[in-house]
Amino acid sequence: MQNLEWDEGRGLWIAAGTALVEQVLGHPALRVRPLAEPVPAAIAGGGAGEVFGALVRMNDGARHAAPKLALQRALAGVATGDAARQRAHAVAADLLAQGRPVGAWCFEAPVSTVASLLGFANAQLPAVARWMADFVACLSPLSSAGQIEQAHAASLRLLAAMRELLQAAPENSLAASVAQEAAAAGWRNDHAILANLVGLLSQTYEASAGLLGNSLVAIQQGAACADANALVAHVMETDPPIINTRRFAAERCQVGSVTVEAGQAILVMLGAARRGFGHGRHACPGQQLALQIAAGCLEALCSKPLPQLSWTYRASLNARIPEFHQ
Repeated sequence: MQNLEWDEGRGLWIAAGTALVEQVLGHPALRVRPLAEPVPAAIAGGGAGEVFGALVRMNDGARHAAPKLALQRALAGVATGDAARQRAHAVAADLLAQGRPVGAWCFEAPVSTVASLLGFANAQLPAVARWMADFVACLSPLSSAGQIEQAHAASLRLLAAMRELLQAAPENSLAASVAQEAAAAGWRNDHAILANLVGLLSQTYEASAGLLGNSLVAIQQGAACADANALVAHVMETDPPIINTRRFAAERCQVGSVTVEAGQAILVMLGAARRGFGHGRHACPGQQLALQIAAGCLEALCSKPLPQLSWTYRASLNARIPEFHQ
């Protein structure tokens, strides 16, 4: 097995190769956030920081266990069968019928599908998608002060919308299922439940847009879209949207034959290891749902001849997300 390599310029370790990536992602001493900075300093103290700090995927240990179980069970239920793919097809087709350009559609269709599955009415989907676009803009180290200010406002709107939704969510909705599974798992933090419903949308917004967009790039380069499920699965293996993540040593620890000091960071090369959905305790609980949504959206798009598109890639430190131009 390869060992970690030290990157002097960036001042961190780099983990590449499947076995090493899996070891890092499963190591109990390696956390998703630095101990001294559980919430990025740029958004701490505002609405966006309050949402970020409660997200299951940004916490470890006992605080992570019950919420993760509740979300896993709720997402597994909605990913069973073809209902999610069919909902994605319907939502994506409706956006195309409204004349949405492909570039915007790649972002709006997946997040609108998840919002619909949560229980939002069709008339609410455009507003939820806009708020989510504003919210996720603050989650990158490249975010501007203006984007962070908009994200704080959007987070409050999203939390309020989730609170109203839970009060009257349809019994068969994803929001109702999360609430039921939360109660069964003993997860009783109301704010955290609302924040993680927002988190389901935020994880969808860029990652699913990247998966859908990279699948569309493959089609533009000659891939067949007759079998959307197979195409999406292939793209997830060969051109995943999330190509790296980071882990932070909570204490001095050993990774392979390398000693990692407390506080040091590891850049984990997910894409090269074909682990775009992560691995271990922080593996994406919605991976089957994400594949179904991307496939359903592609089926709607491929029902008509596709235009020739050009694209560039969104500025990002950890994602590969095409932005299309017609």
